[in-house]
Amino acid sequence: MSKANETSSLEREIEEAREHLAVTIDQLLYRSHPKTIVSRQVATIKAHFVDEQTGQPRTDNILKIVGGVVGVVAVFVILRKVVR
Repeated sequence: MSKANETSSLEREIEEAREHLAVTIDQLLYRSHPKTIVSRQVATIKAHFVDEQTGQPRTDNILKIVGGVVGVVAVFVILRKVVR
């Protein structure tokens, strides 16, 4: 290989590495953007409470959460009456 071929090959590899790094940085910026994080979390929570296929609420998961909240409120009410 001549010096010119080695130089052009090296320049091409450097340019490919720069392009790859630019794409990677763009992906990281997109993933770490607050709106993207919020939309992912909303989708996760929605998937937990709404069936994706039918769009109907998943009552089993909703009832578990409601039961837990009612239980915690009941414990606080009982503790408040006992402490008085």
